[in-house]
Amino acid sequence: MKEAGFPLGVLLLLGVAYITDYSIILLIRGGNLSSTNTYQELVRKTYGFIGYLILSTLQFLYPFIVGSENVLTDRHFIILFTTIIFTLPLSLYRDIAKLGKVSLASLLLTIVILVIVMVRTVTLGPQVPKSENAWIFAKSNAVQAIGVMSFAFICHHNSFLIYGSLKEPTLNNWSRITHVSVLLAVVISVLFATSGYMTFTGYTEGDIFENYCKNDNLATFGRLCYGVTVILTFPLECFVTREVIANVFFHGNLSTVFHSVVTVIIIAVATGISLVYDCLGIVLELNGVLSATPLVFIIPTACYLRLSKERWNHSDNLISCLILAVGVLVMTVGFVLTILHPQECSHGKEMFYCFASNVSFQNSTIAP
Repeated sequence: MKEAGFPLGVLLLLGVAYITDYSIILLIRGGNLSSTNTYQELVRKTYGFIGYLILSTLQFLYPFIVGSENVLTDRHFIILFTTIIFTLPLSLYRDIAKLGKVSLASLLLTIVILVIVMVRTVTLGPQVPKSENAWIFAKSNAVQAIGVMSFAFICHHNSFLIYGSLKEPTLNNWSRITHVSVLLAVVISVLFATSGYMTFTGYTEGDIFENYCKNDNLATFGRLCYGVTVILTFPLECFVTREVIANVFFHGNLSTVFHSVVTVIIIAVATGISLVYDCLGIVLELNGVLSATPLVFIIPTACYLRLSKERWNHSDNLISCLILAVGVLVMTVGFVLTILHPQECSHGKEMFYCFASNVSFQNSTIAP
């Protein structure tokens, strides 16, 4: 919302959600048309070995970088401890269906975080001065915002894994699940974006938890919940990263020993990056425009257009062409703008409004 302008940001969020919904279903349709059951096989069959390598690189980078997000800044011991105790054992599963309850727990914690952000909109928002032109319709960094939104919505890299785990893997079932999932995601995203931006407007950080005051116990609890959601989400991403390595280097089969070794290496490298880097905004933007945008906008539509036997003016072909063109534009322009105007982080510094409102805020947090 800060990068795009609030009204335009909401419209873009809805647009990215629609494209996500459409392209996820298109991806599975492409798999059915080509008789393939993985994203990599689909691209190999439609665009050959070069396309396969490009997709494998993108599929590896996106979930790997997601796993490198810093969960608890300057708490190196806690990061290492939680990685070894929780993340690694969950990531060692070979059946993605076993992570169903873990994913549900992550979703419930996301709702808790949303409630915290909404509460602080009411209690903290009035104490934060509104920035100039806070409610302007559009801002110049709208393309970067699309990259961040693509990052938030992408699930194409593990769509085939989840599709294959369904009891009845049919296109109708998949379409219904996709519609419900994306609808829930966009409702949560709009509420998050609206509440967060209404609270901090132009002062919004790349990581919104940087905006809350250090003495805010409710926000600290929210940080804990967010850390746990990342811990619970990363095993899903690890499945994809590991599958890419297995397909590229081991012909799709990993023995128990190599399965464990590859998993440990992935987690060790991702954790190492998270320990030395703590600015989430630039990660979201770059990974969004370079990895998420091709995986959401470009590759599913390009594969479908190659496989489709419909007339060129069929609605699916026309929509696919439009999404493909938008994806190329967002990827190109977004990368240039991100390099020229990257988001900045406060790196743990107390925000100025926390000093001005310290006494009244403390009183409000201990009130029943």
